[in-house]
Amino acid sequence: MSLQHHREPDRSPLPRDPQQPVGGSIIDAQGREIPITEDMIQRACRELDKSCEPLRR
Repeated sequence: MSLQHHREPDRSPLPRDPQQPVGGSIIDAQGREIPITEDMIQRACRELDKSCEPLRR
């Protein structure tokens, strides 16, 4: 009897298109649903980092 080794699929994340929605959305002032993109998240993180710089010193 031979043993077969079960190989798990590679689960490394695939690169995303920065304009591709990431699964959430926001509602704008006019009530429209706006998909949240990778670019939007990255921009928000950069702005947050910049706003915290004076506090780090």
